[in-house]
Amino acid sequence: MSLRILLTGKDGQVGGDLQALLPRLGEVVALGRSSMDLTDEGQVRRMVSEVRPHAIVNAAAYTAVDRAETDQEVARLVNAEAPAVLAREAQRTSAILIHYSTDYVFDGSKTSPYTEEDRPNPASAYGRTKLAGEEAIRLSGAPHLIFRTAWVYATRGRNFLLTILRLATQREELRVVADQTGAPTWSREIARATAAVIGRLADPGPKGLVAGEVSGTYHMTAGGTGTWHDFANAILDQAARVPASRPWFAAATGGHPLLARTVRPITTSEYPTPARRPAYSVLSNEKLWRVFGIRLPDWRDQLHEALLDEQ
Repeated sequence: MSLRILLTGKDGQVGGDLQALLPRLGEVVALGRSSMDLTDEGQVRRMVSEVRPHAIVNAAAYTAVDRAETDQEVARLVNAEAPAVLAREAQRTSAILIHYSTDYVFDGSKTSPYTEEDRPNPASAYGRTKLAGEEAIRLSGAPHLIFRTAWVYATRGRNFLLTILRLATQREELRVVADQTGAPTWSREIARATAAVIGRLADPGPKGLVAGEVSGTYHMTAGGTGTWHDFANAILDQAARVPASRPWFAAATGGHPLLARTVRPITTSEYPTPARRPAYSVLSNEKLWRVFGIRLPDWRDQLHEALLDEQ
């Protein structure tokens, strides 16, 4: 039997990398915003019925954290209602739903890594909508894997890496928050780990896994920890060795040289935002390792590979 996968969010950071990797496992129907409106329940249901997937990978999300504070209805439709519909369709068609969530379901008050058993307490509209999506999936009864990740970046889209590179061409000194701690995670590593898990689920041999037996919530972030200030310093240090002609790098910098020489640490209170950020976003990945034997590389190693990416 050929594996059929329905992928949403193909134009996003994780979705783009999944679109490149998942065809190795079977037939992939990859959808973006223009081909399926996640706020239209009927359209979502029709697409699942047409594709008849064995696995639904939902990489689509409303990720504009600050805008969600005033755009809560759309954030709810995309982050909570759409996953609920996908989960019900997965249950109806006996498919497994793979969905991505976030560290923002926690308030960041801990000082040790959050486990999957820790009680969520989101402090932002974005976090609340993502948690509602998780809860709807669990209540559906569908076989599912919810992968919580954090501080995701890629060499495309809108993210901290590209923002730092752009600003570094405009200023000699950057001011970056140094009192928020997490683990910057490259989208490619999330896609690689996801593909490895799906491969195990599709394997009929002794190394295969049964969806119903591993169904649940897992944390999936880079190893190690750092602050946004640490991340910015690492970006500038390693970016100095990236060929300026590399397409993604040239697009990020506009072809201009990097001027920044100093990254000054500041506090969260010095950089106010509409949505509250968790002060501590470190997630424990031990369950992912215990069940699937997967451990993502340290965030600095991921950054090194990402910056040398030729795509």
